[in-house]
Amino acid sequence: MLVLGINCCLSPADADFMARWWPLHYHDAAAALVRDGEVVAAVEQERLNRVKHTTAFAGDAIQTCLDVAGVTLADVDQIAFFFGERYTDRELYRVYARNPRLPVRSSRELLADRVRERFDVDLPHDAVRFVAHHTAHAYTTYPQSGYDDALVAVLDGAGEETAITVHSAHGDGMELLTSHEISRSLGYLYLAGTELLGYRLGDEYKVMGLAPHGDPATYRAVFSGLHELLPDGDFRLDHENLHSAFARAGFPPRRKGDAFTQAHKDFAAGLQETLETVAWHVISHWQRVTGHRRLALAGGVGQNCTLNGKLLRSARFDDVFVHPAAHDAGAALGAALKVHVDLGGAVPRRRVRQVFWGRGLPPTTEVVDLLNRWERFVRFTRSADPAADTAALLAEDRVVGWVQGRSEFGPRALGNRSILADPRPERNRDRVNQMIKQREGYRPFAPSVRAEDLRTYFEFPDTMPTPDFMVFTVPVRADRRAELGAVTHVDGTARVHAVDREVNPLYWRLLTEFGERTGVPVVLNTSFNNHAEPIVDSVEDALRCYLTTRLDHLVVDDLIITKRPWSHTDLCELAPALAPTATLVREDRPDGTTSRTITFTYLNGRSATLDPAVYEVLRRADGVASLRALGVGDDETGHRVARAIHELWSERYVDLTPPK
Repeated sequence: MLVLGINCCLSPADADFMARWWPLHYHDAAAALVRDGEVVAAVEQERLNRVKHTTAFAGDAIQTCLDVAGVTLADVDQIAFFFGERYTDRELYRVYARNPRLPVRSSRELLADRVRERFDVDLPHDAVRFVAHHTAHAYTTYPQSGYDDALVAVLDGAGEETAITVHSAHGDGMELLTSHEISRSLGYLYLAGTELLGYRLGDEYKVMGLAPHGDPATYRAVFSGLHELLPDGDFRLDHENLHSAFARAGFPPRRKGDAFTQAHKDFAAGLQETLETVAWHVISHWQRVTGHRRLALAGGVGQNCTLNGKLLRSARFDDVFVHPAAHDAGAALGAALKVHVDLGGAVPRRRVRQVFWGRGLPPTTEVVDLLNRWERFVRFTRSADPAADTAALLAEDRVVGWVQGRSEFGPRALGNRSILADPRPERNRDRVNQMIKQREGYRPFAPSVRAEDLRTYFEFPDTMPTPDFMVFTVPVRADRRAELGAVTHVDGTARVHAVDREVNPLYWRLLTEFGERTGVPVVLNTSFNNHAEPIVDSVEDALRCYLTTRLDHLVVDDLIITKRPWSHTDLCELAPALAPTATLVREDRPDGTTSRTITFTYLNGRSATLDPAVYEVLRRADGVASLRALGVGDDETGHRVARAIHELWSERYVDLTPPK
């Protein structure tokens, strides 16, 4: 039996009213295909449409899952949606009541419309099943934990009317123990705090990284006024008044781009402490009640690796499993698994240890053909031992993009779409930031370590299985912190990823080879992307990121790629095209001035102001004519226009490709 799970908006792309009315729902669109309870494929839509946290209909992700499985949509027995039908229809009708121009369509009808547009298939009415949001999260983590009994906690912003649910799971069944409504949402509390720090939805992990730089005591009294721990695991939480409470306290909200003051750092520390305090209160109570010694965790708050690490290292549980796709993308998988069970399938009883469920690499001949088109910009060699040769580059302090096999499902790079560097020199943290990421300097990078060396370098409980996924923050051993300067955070911790030889043998060999050269079987591992894009998926994505950052080398399968020096003349031979989600906007103002911008068309998309000459070149760009053919010359203006378009390429507003 084939079940396809999806998470996405169902409204048309040119009138995405669902995303506009519910900006906190439907993000991280994804699809997952399950055959008889086993995952065949799963991929986030953002990897394919190149829009971070996209809400778009997951048509590309669905097609990728079908392609990986070698099936068509007609072969799928059921489609599972990650929200309840009654709830979704109720919210849709509220929008229709306020917007009489919108045609009235149920969620089931909207899904059928999108499938018909994308796949030219008419869905039977009974081909779709809707799964309550928290149920979808719960069925992501419990079935794939490998447990036959566990306490199952789902913590997120909101799922229908619920923000926290706790279940007792035994065998194939889960009994709901408690639920907490949205007014007590830890996810919304953290988001409200994230906004005060100049960030927005999807940036919560940045606040988690800032928290160790602050003192939680500074604002503890203010946070304490917003919550109260009650008997029996209950609590009061007032996330809606967080902004006003801190306004009364004289807290200065940060604006995007401003420096972080000590007050901002202390606020982040207090916010993190509050989250941990309330979550621990709920989870520890229900552990005492049920006696469960194993915890399975999901929901957006489940991506808070600091909280996860403290749950892991408490004496309350013998084992903790956090699903590597705990966020809403993972709910697409959970919805599919729940429908599988509802149709008579058994709950899987094997712990998931890898999530390489996305697209694989094309044949080497196709990659070589692509690289040959870029011969003015790169050269490449074929390696007989890419793990050893890459380890040698890392030992020489080179920073390398590493692309192997099928892409990872979820928000973390786990050794198939990664940027790698030597973890020892502390300066490498800032160096990788400056070369590629251009992100806040306070944020840590994570280490990958061979599984057998995990406890040599990190304080990881002896009773716990190998942490195959980057979901726990734990202390670096005190005598190893100086040795791991680039991956040890200010508080002496690291978000550790252990690599088992059986799970990812090639990446394990790279770590082994690096260890033989340096004595340290650990590498700095961060996601392969720059600040303006999601993690790379295709070889084209990887090459684009390589060419627009200062990465030293790119390794794709067994090909080691190195940049050539290139000139203005070389750049002008490339053909520009607007990104599919970008558009040019010209506004003639009443005062006689004119503004020219390039803008991303999706919700909250960025924009950039354009020089008139750049605007004119891009207005005629079609992806075929080169910059030279579009009139970019060798004079001062031509150099300025070419530099500006190269910067727009780095920011992903435009793409540049060699002539075909």
